[in-house]
Amino acid sequence: MFNFDISQLLLWLPAVLIALTFHEYAHGLVADWLGDPTPRYQGRLTLNPLVHLDPLGFILLLLVHFGWAKPVQVNPLNFRGDRYRGMVLVGLAGAGMNLLVAFTATLIATLDNIPAGGSGYLPAIMEGIILINIYLAVFNLIPIPPLDGSQVLAGLLRNSEIVYTLQRYGYIILIVLIFTGIIGIVLGPVSGFIYNLFYIICQGIVHSFGL
Repeated sequence: MFNFDISQLLLWLPAVLIALTFHEYAHGLVADWLGDPTPRYQGRLTLNPLVHLDPLGFILLLLVHFGWAKPVQVNPLNFRGDRYRGMVLVGLAGAGMNLLVAFTATLIATLDNIPAGGSGYLPAIMEGIILINIYLAVFNLIPIPPLDGSQVLAGLLRNSEIVYTLQRYGYIILIVLIFTGIIGIVLGPVSGFIYNLFYIICQGIVHSFGL
């Protein structure tokens, strides 16, 4: 599970920084659009990665490809309109942004004929950006606190108490699921499907427009 290959860590470093930064920035941006000034007051509406990094989550994401950033704090009571709808939108924003970054990187790789899984620094960096962003999106949609999926679930069920109840055990449940490999059983196939789908779509776009 652990990967102490220094060269591999350095190649994946840009991917981790990009994935975590854009993920948290998206949370803050959507919350701000919905009327909650909390992320803006806390300086989270920025693409400066140092503002968003959690040291432990950053290291774990590099080593085991499971990790987290410093959570963006939001106050649903400040949202305009339905606060439960706002919780869903803010919760989905991070994963949505990661998938957008992954798709954009896939399209760039396809346009530049950078082979998927190819050897060399540039293919490895692009592969890292695509995979890490897909992994982070899928991982965060798991409905267990403190992951974003728990906020989405609470918003859909219109019941915040579910999140508060699960928060007591969220980290323990996640640790057990990660280190027993159960999360990998779900994360691997889903992420692989999205990865292949993005390449199929991007290849279709390139061929359709003759690029």
